[in-house]
Amino acid sequence: MPWADRDRASTLYHLLSQTRAAHGARPALSFQMFSGARAPARTLNWDELHDRVTRAANLFRSLGVGAEDTVAFVLPNCPEAAVTLLAGATAGVVNPINPLLEPDQIAAILRQTGARVVVTLRSLPKTDIAQKVAQAVSQAPGVRHVLQVDLARYLSGAKRWLVPFLRPKMPGSAVPVQDFHRAIARMPATLTFETGTEDRVAACFHTGGTTGTPKLAWHRFSGMIYNGWLGGNLLFRHTDVLICPLPMFHVFAAYPILMSALHSGAHVVMPTPAGYRGEGVLDNFWHLIARWRVTFLIAVPTAISALMQRPVNADISSLRIAISGSAPLPVDLYNRFRAATGVEIAEGYGLTEATCLVSVNPIDGRKKIGSVGLPLPYSQVLIARLGGGQGDGLCGVDEIGEICVSSPGTAEDPFLRTGDLGRIDADGYLWITGRAKDLIIRGGHNLDPAQIEEALASHPAVAVAGAIGQPDAAAGELPCAYVELVADASVTPAELLAHAAGRIAERAAIPKHLEILPELPKTAVGKVFKPDLRKRAIIRVLDGALAAAGLTARVTGVVDDPRRGLTARIAAPAHEGGALHRVMAAFTVAWDHVGPQAGA
Repeated sequence: MPWADRDRASTLYHLLSQTRAAHGARPALSFQMFSGARAPARTLNWDELHDRVTRAANLFRSLGVGAEDTVAFVLPNCPEAAVTLLAGATAGVVNPINPLLEPDQIAAILRQTGARVVVTLRSLPKTDIAQKVAQAVSQAPGVRHVLQVDLARYLSGAKRWLVPFLRPKMPGSAVPVQDFHRAIARMPATLTFETGTEDRVAACFHTGGTTGTPKLAWHRFSGMIYNGWLGGNLLFRHTDVLICPLPMFHVFAAYPILMSALHSGAHVVMPTPAGYRGEGVLDNFWHLIARWRVTFLIAVPTAISALMQRPVNADISSLRIAISGSAPLPVDLYNRFRAATGVEIAEGYGLTEATCLVSVNPIDGRKKIGSVGLPLPYSQVLIARLGGGQGDGLCGVDEIGEICVSSPGTAEDPFLRTGDLGRIDADGYLWITGRAKDLIIRGGHNLDPAQIEEALASHPAVAVAGAIGQPDAAAGELPCAYVELVADASVTPAELLAHAAGRIAERAAIPKHLEILPELPKTAVGKVFKPDLRKRAIIRVLDGALAAAGLTARVTGVVDDPRRGLTARIAAPAHEGGALHRVMAAFTVAWDHVGPQAGA
């Protein structure tokens, strides 16, 4: 039947209330402050989660939040993050923010969204989230209230006793600051306002930022509920247990996981505030699966790669399948995971701008390894020729072009241009081949970095690979690669290049430079953060060109200019100005002359 004719919840609170009525006493959300398989844990059942969301929504309304006002939260994973997400969307528009961002970036998002209330951490040892948010709030005049979550409540014994003595001191705040739990405890347990049935904007997520400054995507109830409907009907049952070490500020955790649990009544487990980045999480991961009898593992390729560097040393017989998203999964990594665990990976595809889910390999059906599966119900995917529109210039079978999507989660009518490159095969399966903006353009020839990364990732010593275009005076760009090795592996760049060269179909795509790093820069959800790799390459190439010209000028840094993109800052004495301009005239890289080098 048409999506509009389906009997479905109209708001998140409506959906939560339905699930509470069906599964009230069953576990909804579990949280461990520490990663040990026997570490203390807190569990909220659906009755308790509903109660906290209700009180929090009432609190936000009491603080002046209307249906069009924004509640931002800057939190690591914890029950309060899920409560705030649901309550913020119930009272107004919720805006999850990555706590790893810098204060200026957080402040910019708060200003862009017009946030009135911010929920964040109370200061705690070993984290600077409270300090960063305080600085950000001072730059966001629209913020009227700050609510603080004290994670010390999840500590026990000596750790909890010591926190008051070790807690970092905070400067005074220009806006009222309240304790989150004390504030919601004073609120009624019944919703004090009407939620209505309007399909309004209820959330605002910023992009993962793999290509630069985060951008905002606004989501309606219909798209959020659509994601929950998909997971609740196609993936999860109320008896399932989902381990989700991905951050709640990312759509992958918020929608395919939390919204699907909301629809199905499944149980979500959060291992430590930092998820996969948490101390000991990867080392204890198989034991955590055994502890909670996990049925679905939620992961990204970098996390799967890290897990494959650890023995499967616990009973994981409860595990039905792993779901991977956020970035392409190398075929070799899929095969290693299946051999080590006996568990299949269903790779999927989604994006923030589409309220996440677009396609997935069938859980119980035919999986094409390396593809991201079939478009989901009510989702339509077209492949448009690069430079063409969505209505014409469509690609044929297995022809690569730009992926265009239409679904209840897309705001564009009729199609959202994703910026991703892909193809659809004769069976209707979607294959991601790269990002349009990640293309390496060598002398006008487009090279897909995915083929380089796939070739390098097939080497047993490689954990993660990232390919970019480095500046070149003749060709504009040349392919360049960076790799992170598995633990204790030993291999040379020359050996990796030889390995990759035999597996890269296009000779022009063979990297001209390969560098092994202790760890590749990554976003909070495990994607390789390519702007940092580009900055590294720009500095190396430009410094080399300046030195070859006999100049003392050097690149002091590369900044992300919102108008010009990545921009090199070059320090040079005044008398080298003319020669500096002649060297840089050969490159397309934006640059600024910032004066003489220190000591020059």
